[in-house]
Amino acid sequence: MAPSLRSLVSQATSFFSQVPLFGGDSFQPPSDVSFYDPLTSGPSCPREGPMSCHNSTPIADPESCCFVYPGGRILLTQFWDQQIHAGGAEEDWTLHGLWPDLCDGTYDQFCNMTPQYHNITAVLEQHGQHELVRFMDRYWLASSGPNSRLWEHEFNKHGTCINTLAPACYGESHTPGLEVVDYFQRAAALFRTLDTYHALQQAGIVPHPRKHYPLVDVKKALEKYSGGKVVLRCGGRRDVLHEAWYVYFIRGSLQTGDFIPAQDSGKEADAGNCAPWIKYLPKWHPRGADL
Repeated sequence: MAPSLRSLVSQATSFFSQVPLFGGDSFQPPSDVSFYDPLTSGPSCPREGPMSCHNSTPIADPESCCFVYPGGRILLTQFWDQQIHAGGAEEDWTLHGLWPDLCDGTYDQFCNMTPQYHNITAVLEQHGQHELVRFMDRYWLASSGPNSRLWEHEFNKHGTCINTLAPACYGESHTPGLEVVDYFQRAAALFRTLDTYHALQQAGIVPHPRKHYPLVDVKKALEKYSGGKVVLRCGGRRDVLHEAWYVYFIRGSLQTGDFIPAQDSGKEADAGNCAPWIKYLPKWHPRGADL
């Protein structure tokens, strides 16, 4: 059986700094996390800048490469798929996307801050990101059709709305595709810090064909683990756990900034649709699959 996300990143270190939360405590990230040292010449930003959605004055255009706006609430979204994918494992949660919501819970889509791309795999491999492509083929999976189609959709719908990925933020050294590398590298690095299966397992919440868990217990386990708010979505009759959205702000650029767990769910809380008691179903092996 293929190794779990936890075993793949057990030797990694954190790209989070210790940042004070609103309550005065420090956020201690999980020990098994991954650092992303940008391979590109993205903007170099001061560490003391404001968090996205927390500026007290408008951000002037020349400073925009160090402040994510207008989409400053960043959601790392994961799926709990119904079946075990080829090459995957029974414990796998998978990536859905990295989304920049506006500070009021709404969002833009298919923006023009960075060009759209329709050959994501080729762009990543052109920049030497073969290992990243392999990781994405394991953990960033389409529900139907090729994975590359989902990656294209996610970048063109969401990545193009992240202002610090604009070509101008890279200066004269920009070559087409650097922003694609940074978007997918950063999403993958953040995903590595969020082993949803392990977080629930530590709280005694494991897949079961019949058992129901209190929704409040599931949310509590994930929020304790991640240090910030989590929005849960369910399928079936709103009683089958299907998605987890982790909410962050960013201090600095998307490329090099600190992801800071949000201490309020904001309008995203309205997207949560789960019943008070929910099932967390085991994955099933597709018939005839070579796993």
